[in-house]
Amino acid sequence: MALSDDLTGLAARVKEAEDHAAAARAKTQAEVEQDMAAVRVSAEARADKLRKDAEERKSKLSVWWHDLERSWNEHLAKIRDDLDAKRAEHDVDRAQRRAERAEGDAEFAISFAYAAVEEAEYAVLDATLARMEAEERTKQSTTA
Repeated sequence: MALSDDLTGLAARVKEAEDHAAAARAKTQAEVEQDMAAVRVSAEARADKLRKDAEERKSKLSVWWHDLERSWNEHLAKIRDDLDAKRAEHDVDRAQRRAERAEGDAEFAISFAYAAVEEAEYAVLDATLARMEAEERTKQSTTA
């Protein structure tokens, strides 16, 4: 699959997330909890695939991307543990603070994802340029 196709798939997934977030406001708490569980399963599967891909392509990835993948997975595990623990709180003030923190976390996650999409775009363009340069050098070596 072409890298531009991967970006198209990413854009479609972002739109799907946007639609789910907008629809959540009209759902019951139980329905949102079910949606969260489904998204968590999907996110964990994606993280597992990312981990496996990073390990399989370790020799083809820069060290920076490999380290980022590992630290991202550690970060996600900590967040999920914290969310599970905080969800058990029943105190009203704590619930309000948790809601505010969760909203802040969501805002930051969106900003982080936005930056990641821009980095993905840069990486696709860099890969395209590298391929063009390699093909040009191949042509030059065969005509020399």
